[in-house]
Amino acid sequence: MIVQTYTIARNTFVESVRQPFVLILILISGVLQLFNTWNSNFSMGQMDSSEVSGDTKLLFDIGLATVFVVGTLLAGFLATAAMSREIENKTVLTIISKPVSRPVLVLGKYLGVTIAILASMIVMLVFLHMALRHGVMSTTADDLDGPVITFSLLAIFLSVSLAGWCNFFYGWNFPQTSVGLLVPLIIVAWFGTLFIGKGWHLQNPLTDLRPQIVLASLCLGLAVLVLCAVALAASTRLGQVATIVVCLGVFVASLLSNYFIGRHVFTNDFIAVVAKSTPDDPERTTFAQPGDVQRLTLQQAPTRPLAVGDAIFFGPTPNGFPLSTHGSFGRFEGDMTELRSIIGPGVPSAVIVTEVDGLDLAIRNIGELPVRIDGPPARGDYLFTQPTRINPVALGLWGGIPNMQFYWLLDAVSQNRPVPPAYFGLTILYTFSQVGVFLSLAMILFQRRDVG
Repeated sequence: MIVQTYTIARNTFVESVRQPFVLILILISGVLQLFNTWNSNFSMGQMDSSEVSGDTKLLFDIGLATVFVVGTLLAGFLATAAMSREIENKTVLTIISKPVSRPVLVLGKYLGVTIAILASMIVMLVFLHMALRHGVMSTTADDLDGPVITFSLLAIFLSVSLAGWCNFFYGWNFPQTSVGLLVPLIIVAWFGTLFIGKGWHLQNPLTDLRPQIVLASLCLGLAVLVLCAVALAASTRLGQVATIVVCLGVFVASLLSNYFIGRHVFTNDFIAVVAKSTPDDPERTTFAQPGDVQRLTLQQAPTRPLAVGDAIFFGPTPNGFPLSTHGSFGRFEGDMTELRSIIGPGVPSAVIVTEVDGLDLAIRNIGELPVRIDGPPARGDYLFTQPTRINPVALGLWGGIPNMQFYWLLDAVSQNRPVPPAYFGLTILYTFSQVGVFLSLAMILFQRRDVG
């Protein structure tokens, strides 16, 4: 099975990169990135501590979207060429007539198409990083980035020229050779720009290396893997045009699912936003033990009056998911002046309001056992008076549609919110689960497909 899958994947990869539209779309992506440096000179504000600031924010937004759209088109075209066209031309019979199972064929086709798309995505993302290094041309008097222009054009020229030479003298496939040469050459060109500054001087490679942008690029590549699985599943039953329409439809639906479905999954209404949070006892800062007190200052008056004894929940999002306070509890009716009634035996766990003075209030972790809390409330957290409710129907629909917002890290980068490595790990797991679901669907649809 492993040998069969490898053989099918290798042949599919070769057939995919031989398609002329692959090279064309890659070069179009590079040209669009060039245009983006000319057309995104509308200042979006400054943030010196962010990896993108000013006009570069808009450049990053448009450039990342360009790569996303072109990658989606590539997924649709290549999946169609790998499955749908072979089914229509009956060439798939030469494979399944041999002792090769249909699931192995689907898996091999997906791996081959995926490798071809990843190779294309590497080139397109390097074009994006080159554009970000060059920066926006606000006026015609702005200086050009010589290393970026020279190394980029040199990589493209060498790959196309050598491919033309090999095609003329040795009969090698021109698109395949061009893409095969362009991937390593453009990576070398990018590394060259890291070591050589705008004024052709040597510099520390970390000067222009932007880790958060690299992470955002990797997540975008994972998103295209999911779209590739969607396209392959559709191509087992549909033709070329219908497959591309389905791929684009899933792409649009995955970007809009948060608004149309996701906002109905978790229901809660915040009453205030924390402006300042300090522990009452400097030696007890975790707010994790019974009796711990945290003093809060709110950004504005609560939307509904708070009273001593009211339950308090808090979390980083306005819809109440996820909450930093775990569990369900209500208003406390006991005597707060008696310590045993707050943290003594049999006291139910809760987080309650103990003092209210305008925009200042104190909250306390009470109970025989502490409320499980991820951490004390922080500046910018939202306060609630009830636990978040979950709509199971909306949750099922929302979870069934691939959510591309998980891969879109533009807002986090531009707003200087570092993306933790754990998030990238969870995104990889989410990608594997989505790819597994759609590949299983592709195998089911293809298992009974008449290809004779």
